[in-house]
Amino acid sequence: MDANRRALLIGGLATAASVAVGGRAVAAAPARHGSWPMPDLDGVVRTDPASLAAAADDFGHIVHKTPLLVLEPGSTDDIVTALDYARRYNGKAAPQGQSHSVWGRAMTDGQGGVIDMTSLRSIGPVQNDRITVDAGAKWSDVLRATLAQGKTPPVLTDYLELSIGGTIVVGGVGSTTARYGLQSDNLISMEVVTGKAQRVTCSPSSNSDLFNAVRAGLGQVGVITKATLKLVAAPASVRRYQLTYPTLAAMLNDVRLVSGDNRFDVVQGAIASPPTGGWVYRLDCAKFFTGTPPNDAALLAGMTDNQAARVLTTLTYFDYSNRLAALEAALRANGQWFNPHPWLTTFIGDSRVEAVVNDEVSRTNAATDLGQFGQIVLSPLRRSTITSPLLRKPSDSLMYAFNFVRVPATSDINNANRLVSINRGIYDRVRAAGGALYPVSAFPMSSADWRTHFGSEFNRLNSAKIKYDPNDLLTPGYEVF
Repeated sequence: MDANRRALLIGGLATAASVAVGGRAVAAAPARHGSWPMPDLDGVVRTDPASLAAAADDFGHIVHKTPLLVLEPGSTDDIVTALDYARRYNGKAAPQGQSHSVWGRAMTDGQGGVIDMTSLRSIGPVQNDRITVDAGAKWSDVLRATLAQGKTPPVLTDYLELSIGGTIVVGGVGSTTARYGLQSDNLISMEVVTGKAQRVTCSPSSNSDLFNAVRAGLGQVGVITKATLKLVAAPASVRRYQLTYPTLAAMLNDVRLVSGDNRFDVVQGAIASPPTGGWVYRLDCAKFFTGTPPNDAALLAGMTDNQAARVLTTLTYFDYSNRLAALEAALRANGQWFNPHPWLTTFIGDSRVEAVVNDEVSRTNAATDLGQFGQIVLSPLRRSTITSPLLRKPSDSLMYAFNFVRVPATSDINNANRLVSINRGIYDRVRAAGGALYPVSAFPMSSADWRTHFGSEFNRLNSAKIKYDPNDLLTPGYEVF
């Protein structure tokens, strides 16, 4: 890197030192090039208005924070260097992948810089049951690479255009979580740069405390730079069953039936309002296969959905996995992709699901609170499959992802803020009913809220924070500490 770009990095992070630390103002150290030996950066530092504006926005389009600079690292060494200088100057660093947060969690303001992880997106070769990829790679690209060798990650997010690191730090729920757990449960190892600017490899058997604090740890102790993912044999095809029910109770009865005998590979539920009004309850089930198609009659035996409304289709495994691409294209075409997305994602246990969901549905105006393309997700999960310790969940063995996918037809920020306020009320009621937050939701959380959220596991995260990020550099957007 030339001297001017090196001085820019140092100067930008030095400016970030003019922040309150421990309740007192800390003066910025002079930005002197050459103060410490420093290797050349392999990447690029950007401070132009367009780059800063892009880093100050996310998929939520509600919270905006403009950083001092954006680092596009060319290597893991660049991240080590950047965090070393942030540590020296008491700055902040926010790793940012596909910017799909809905509440500014991957942002920082004048306290520091954004690390644009999308510049690190290499995908290694498939090695039997695993593959090592950069944290900035997208799941769609990883899937294409693994399918070429007849393999797939066990769990894929429903929307594939997310980064590997971005989903691991929150857990990563997908359509097969009920069978295989979270994406963070299917990791073999990770390379992480800690807040002490140290590159560390961690796994269940090596530096396991770091491994367990990074998985679903909200980016509070380290920056994931590489991940070694488990792989399983990929099916060639998917038989899809879209089923409709008149009531929540009827849908839940079938959910419990099929969750008990594991007949499907995927069971996802949704509640939506058709143009005619009212509510429709749906299950979207799938059976993976290669060769002979599954027996439809056997798979649907005993189910009580509206048989006349059944939609049965067969897709390739990739097309099924990428099924939200058409919705994305439609929302981009009509402009709603760029409107605020005040989404809420939670978990609720089976013992309280019917009462809680019916109550929340009765409070919801589909047209104004969800939008034409929005819905309420209600998908069954097995508690036992989720092993990442920092992912909070209800105590019931059968639980549900209970999410409000809001797609407003307007860009009105006042409407978005109204929905954010509604989100907080729903979360409080879900938590009072024994539920938990999946922390990719659009509403503010205080440090006290996060302590309540993590419960007894907060000590695990706090101990790792003290050990690996004692200067509190990383991912300030969550405001955990």
